[in-house]
Amino acid sequence: MLYEIEEAIPHNSVEDYLRMDRIPHIWCPGCGIGTTVNCFVRALETSNLNLDKVSVVSGIGCTGRVAGYMNLDSFHATHGRAIPFATGLKLANPELKVIVYSGDGDLTAIGGNHFIHAARRNVDMTVILVNNFIYGMTGGQVAPTTPMTATATTTPFGNFENSFNLPYLAESCGAVYVARWTSYHVRHLTKAMKEAIAKKGFSFIEVLSPCPTLYSRRNKLGDGLDQMVYYEKNSEIKHGADTRTVALEFQGKIICGKFIDKERPTYLELMNAHYKKVFGDSFQEYNG
Repeated sequence: MLYEIEEAIPHNSVEDYLRMDRIPHIWCPGCGIGTTVNCFVRALETSNLNLDKVSVVSGIGCTGRVAGYMNLDSFHATHGRAIPFATGLKLANPELKVIVYSGDGDLTAIGGNHFIHAARRNVDMTVILVNNFIYGMTGGQVAPTTPMTATATTTPFGNFENSFNLPYLAESCGAVYVARWTSYHVRHLTKAMKEAIAKKGFSFIEVLSPCPTLYSRRNKLGDGLDQMVYYEKNSEIKHGADTRTVALEFQGKIICGKFIDKERPTYLELMNAHYKKVFGDSFQEYNG
């Protein structure tokens, strides 16, 4: 034998966090959601969290599949209801670290009302929103995040509605941590996820991610790699940027960074403080 071929495949520590019996995943070639999951696993690896007390909640859509692939206590909620499900989970057991991981359509269209009220109440949870600018799983319909002039199956002549500026929405509603990255910025995104998970209160990360099958193809933007090149060439990192100035335009500049990192009492802290004031020593603080 001239040489030996090493047949053993090195163990990938990411696999320990996944339900490998459900792999391969269903995401399209060039989709960026898997990259965000890899960042999420790396963030968990270095977070020193007790994973028996970590729960992941997703809604419906391409990103909603994340809950099914994570080897954690995870829940796949109905469309738009990931945040209220996560709120109930957190209030029933405040010791849990609750993470909502879902898409832009699920969290800011059908679930938009839940998003703003969870931020307003400062419910202690982390929301990771993967924004692919479209309803991917259901056929490429226009979403509240579709940029003006971009086409979708329901706006074949271009979108004429203003889209959400999600960091501004989250901050104005009361989120204590707000950041935006793309699936190209894997190291920054991993760090942001670790910070958001460690934060007490409503923390929010928007992750821009390619949808090559529907959004990119329909808008003639190339494949997933082309979108990564676009992210690399058109992103500008501005930590602390005024969120009113970070709105997205069709194929325009992308402002990334950590925009908000502040402190304010969580929902449960406010509730306990209020009832302690009202009822005095007779009130027993709620801790689950």
